[in-house]
Amino acid sequence: MTDAPVWSAPAKLNLMLHIVGRRPDGYHELQTVFQLIDLCDRIRLTVREDGVIARPRGPEGVPESADLVVRAAKALQAASGTRLGADIEVSKVIPMGGGMGGGSSDAATTLMGLNRMWGTDFTSEQIAAIGVKLGADVPVFVHGRSAWAEGVGEKLVPVEMPGESWFLVIYPGVHVPTAAVFQAPELTRNSPPTTMRGFLETGGRNDCEAVVRSRFPAVAEALDWLARYGPSRLTGTGSCVFAKFSRAADAERVAARVPDGWRAYVARGISASPLLEESGSWGVAKW
Repeated sequence: MTDAPVWSAPAKLNLMLHIVGRRPDGYHELQTVFQLIDLCDRIRLTVREDGVIARPRGPEGVPESADLVVRAAKALQAASGTRLGADIEVSKVIPMGGGMGGGSSDAATTLMGLNRMWGTDFTSEQIAAIGVKLGADVPVFVHGRSAWAEGVGEKLVPVEMPGESWFLVIYPGVHVPTAAVFQAPELTRNSPPTTMRGFLETGGRNDCEAVVRSRFPAVAEALDWLARYGPSRLTGTGSCVFAKFSRAADAERVAARVPDGWRAYVARGISASPLLEESGSWGVAKW
């Protein structure tokens, strides 16, 4: 294996998720707060001269042709007209189907990394425009900042949450498909619009939580278990649930009690993605 650059792809949590409407094209109008955390997948990129896009290492059970990193690389290749290709190796840490944006983050990191390595020199706005066609969460990872988001999640305003925050995230071992949640007839689609100030005052909620609770008993069980130690919440439309703590030691203490069969992660909230620093210094990370 060559000593090729390795890029970080951080996870996110949705601190709140309000669905305020539905567009004629079927997409939902959202208001959410994307909180980046320091739990990261790693993406190793190696430039190829033959134009081939290949994924020699990736998540188990995801065909290469369906992997967002491959689709992202091909989208950038088509948009730029480059004749270069890439080998993309993905080391997964973020659970799939958990609502933490792992696939979107991997795609964003692939776009940003190859933009640099191929010398295509697109701006972050241009990269985000390519990325949003792959997934509504991709732009927040391209811009690399925790953010207040509206629209389908692509209208972003950077935010810095007050104080240091640590999160205990629990993955109860089930995959929740996003499409099934958004297609559920019982999903709330008319929440009154709020503001960032309103969120800070009330804490907001996740409008998808009731749907996921009713259809995925394991998620409901995890939410109820975690609620014994602090306010628990679902992130996005996935299966991961989380609670916020002011100290890492407090989150670690609860993590040690998580029942067998669930996975627990303790992560720090971050305002800026490590990808921003990596793209500037071009340091080489290791697996």
